[in-house]
Amino acid sequence: MQTAILFPGQGAQTPDMRERVAASRPDLLELAIEAVGEDPFLRADEDTRFAQPAILVASLAAYGELRAFRPPAALAGHSLGELTALAAAKAISERDAVCLAALRGRLMSECPGDGTMLAALGGDCATVVAIARETGVVVANDNAPGQLVLSGERTALGDAGSALREAGVRVLELNVAGAFHSPLMAEAVPDFTEALAATYVRPPRVPVYSCVTAAPVDDVRRRLAEALTAPVRWRETVLAMTDAGVDRFVDAGPGKVLAGMVKRIARGAELVHA
Repeated sequence: MQTAILFPGQGAQTPDMRERVAASRPDLLELAIEAVGEDPFLRADEDTRFAQPAILVASLAAYGELRAFRPPAALAGHSLGELTALAAAKAISERDAVCLAALRGRLMSECPGDGTMLAALGGDCATVVAIARETGVVVANDNAPGQLVLSGERTALGDAGSALREAGVRVLELNVAGAFHSPLMAEAVPDFTEALAATYVRPPRVPVYSCVTAAPVDDVRRRLAEALTAPVRWRETVLAMTDAGVDRFVDAGPGKVLAGMVKRIARGAELVHA
């Protein structure tokens, strides 16, 4: 079988992830504390500046335990998880990945505006996209069939939510600190681009799929910078991996968010959770 290992983004945190990191990769825990200036695990539910580095090191620690599935045929990450995937593929060092995650989380948290996100569950994709356009918000995540996430100013998202409910689409407001993967993250791009320019990048040892292009990453720095404001094309990315021959997906965690998405996208594939 051809295996792809997947790494989650924000919202995947679990109560036991710090304990797992401390047990298997205490060096990563120390790196995260150094990069953030305090223990990010203790405040991972408070803000993205803590959640992002905590989830990244937890995912890297989990990857280290997946020796039975290595080397994989492909790697991919959802949003923040792209940094994890690139570190796992040795395209960037673990230290640089942790530092970039800490910076990314802080810059995204500091972006101005009263932005947030909501999930549109079920309903026709064309209807959700049309309502997003009419209300001035964007589709931030195409996660799986019947699961789009919208991003934008809180007032506009309120209008979008009302219109979606009237159209029979179930709406779930997300507890996030900003309008991620939308133009409202533009102010984070220059400083993150500068940090990426100073980061040593190697060719990945295995293909790493970008959710910006839904294809193997062609320019690491460019795609990571674009990902701040570009939509996460997760459904298309998973389908691209299946088209390339992947028939087993391993969710490196923490959490089981990606396994649930892949189950709805690649119905014939084998699913494994770390």
